[in-house]
Amino acid sequence: MAKAIPIRETQVITARKVAKKAVGRNGRGQIAGSAAIAPASPLDNPELYVNRELSLLEFQSRVLEEAQDENVPLLERVKFLSIVGSNLDEFFMVRVAGLKRQVEKGVLECGPDGMTPTAQFAAIRERVANLFQRAHECWRQILPSLNNAGIQLADYRELSERQRSTLNKYFHETIFPTLTPLAFDPGRPFPHISNLSLNLAVLLRDKEGVEHFARVKIPDSIPQFVAVQPLPRGKDGAGKPSVQQCFVWLEQLIVANLKLLFPGMRILEAHPFHVTRDADTAIQELEAADLLESVEEGVWQRRFADVIRLEVNDAMPPSVLKILIENLEVDRDDVYQIKGPMSLVRLRHLVAMDRPELKDPPFVAAIPEALDPGEDGDDIFAAIRRQDILLQHPFDSFQPVLSFLQQAAKDPAVLAIKITLYRVGRNAPVVDALLSAVENDKQVAVLVELKARFDEASNIEWARALEREGVHVVYGLPGLKVHCKTALVVRQEGKVIRRYVHLSTGNYNSVTSQLYTDFGMFTCDEEIGADCTDLFNYLTGYSAKAEYRKLLVAPVNLRRQLEHLIQREIDHQHRGQRGHLIFKMNALVDTRAIRLLYQAAQAGVQVDLLVRGICCLRPGIKGVSENITVTSIVGRFLEHSRVYYFRNAGQDEIYMGSADLMPRNLDRRVEVVFPVRDPELIRHLRDDVLATYRADEANARHMHANASYSRSSNHQAQDAVNSQNRLIDHEASRSTR
Repeated sequence: MAKAIPIRETQVITARKVAKKAVGRNGRGQIAGSAAIAPASPLDNPELYVNRELSLLEFQSRVLEEAQDENVPLLERVKFLSIVGSNLDEFFMVRVAGLKRQVEKGVLECGPDGMTPTAQFAAIRERVANLFQRAHECWRQILPSLNNAGIQLADYRELSERQRSTLNKYFHETIFPTLTPLAFDPGRPFPHISNLSLNLAVLLRDKEGVEHFARVKIPDSIPQFVAVQPLPRGKDGAGKPSVQQCFVWLEQLIVANLKLLFPGMRILEAHPFHVTRDADTAIQELEAADLLESVEEGVWQRRFADVIRLEVNDAMPPSVLKILIENLEVDRDDVYQIKGPMSLVRLRHLVAMDRPELKDPPFVAAIPEALDPGEDGDDIFAAIRRQDILLQHPFDSFQPVLSFLQQAAKDPAVLAIKITLYRVGRNAPVVDALLSAVENDKQVAVLVELKARFDEASNIEWARALEREGVHVVYGLPGLKVHCKTALVVRQEGKVIRRYVHLSTGNYNSVTSQLYTDFGMFTCDEEIGADCTDLFNYLTGYSAKAEYRKLLVAPVNLRRQLEHLIQREIDHQHRGQRGHLIFKMNALVDTRAIRLLYQAAQAGVQVDLLVRGICCLRPGIKGVSENITVTSIVGRFLEHSRVYYFRNAGQDEIYMGSADLMPRNLDRRVEVVFPVRDPELIRHLRDDVLATYRADEANARHMHANASYSRSSNHQAQDAVNSQNRLIDHEASRSTR
């Protein structure tokens, strides 16, 4: 592994030590605190804050734990290992790339945690090297289990002559035509290495004894695991061959046949390498006359951005590594030597195998009882008029959301449909419904956020497809990402115009709705409908609206209102009315929000935080955060919902929406957080959902003051509470079918 740079251990301090450091004496010799000249707040002390990047890497470590857990089904373990690979790719493309630019520019400014960009970069280097090592150790531990399950990952050199002959035939027919060897010599420049590509660095010798270098790209359009007919090694108890499926890595098959790419040359060595480029390209939207063209240009430029990570195998000789370092213009600190396969994200191809016994048991997503057709038939609008309807995906089906839009598209009474699209994916039934609505002469307005990172190309395609059919398409707002998840249907009902709204914590994506936990709510509340009308007028036109009736909208009033609600809980606590906050989110980064949560805890408010990923707050510090718990749930589904619970002196209030407590969500994005009004839904969310997450033993990791996490001592027990499994069962019991 690449040598890691040590970092100083973060100290954990008490409130007394913080105060001693932060509070001095004023000019009259008095302790400065309540004096006229206010000192820096003790809650500004850097040692009360966890570094954002290191916290994100700690989350990747928790994902890796799922791959290491032998209680997790085997192919699910492989899935989690591929997720670690994918997450680290994105971490380098975005977070590390940004830090490197700061280091190169000599930025010395520290974040709330007190770390400079240089210190962060050094700390990241050590943590990532450790993660790589553990991930590959995990893969080596999984291999025997795959073998025992009848899935063999063979080495090409160990195959029989018959097996190699079969593979070589496949190479000739399928792989060979796709390969393009690229030489590097005085007449041919070093080839462009695309982002996240897997390549072979090949050393050759010609007939005159002169050595040459060439690059061969491993095609990503071909299965990365090449199937070969297994040779039975014996019989299991049922009399079946012990190996049912056998594969070799694609690059091994290519290396074995390199002589066909370089006829007349002697192949000396071939070593895989993997390149990661800076993908944090700034879209110069403020100066752009056309946002779509600007985003397209940004996506194009990303292909040629700086290399910020080079992964090589540990057998690569220094001479070959030197060629790559010099021509890719990377620092040696950006090189990671890997013992094992390159690009673990490719393991997802194994997960796609049809081996249900090696995966999580399937379940049928529920349909809430409130959507029982009953006397209204399949009229979803009648169901929404009866009551607000809550959906929790993936435990509840995503189909009602599609039905809502599909029915609106063909209903003669519907006048208009408006929706925000952030990530819809390649196959998008939501878009199909919108196109159907246009065909049926509905007014359709769609905001497609072109700046959704890594979905820009897909969103550009959808925007153009919608425009071609006559949809009013807005590409986004200059300087802001539109991240809210909102759909509005305007319907003529007699002499009344009624607005039906769907609000969600997750995207209008039928695929991720089966993989992420999210909430959605249908309502025809008049004030929420009016707020949504104002929101879409803001998104599609010009509006300086500063207040909304019920919705919390960033960057307009979301931060202010959330701070008010937290302060209200502190005030209740001061009046002896037991304050309690339960916040479920993806990330907690915003310094102002953290400081206010510290203040709430110091006032005696119980603060229970369910934070899946980054958490920059430290719980359990004496005198500061003793009343704060932080729990991360990592399991079968990606926890993606954001829920904000306020006890409010017994008059419970719950808000849900698209925003985490991060500066980007509160200040630089259009977000919507909406209230849950129905007392029965509030009770369900409090007692059935949030309480279940808080009781989790199987998937929960509990954060400590030193920013480490530990699992429940009972997490492997048969009766350990698994929140996601319980919610599957609970929603099934509440559904109609």
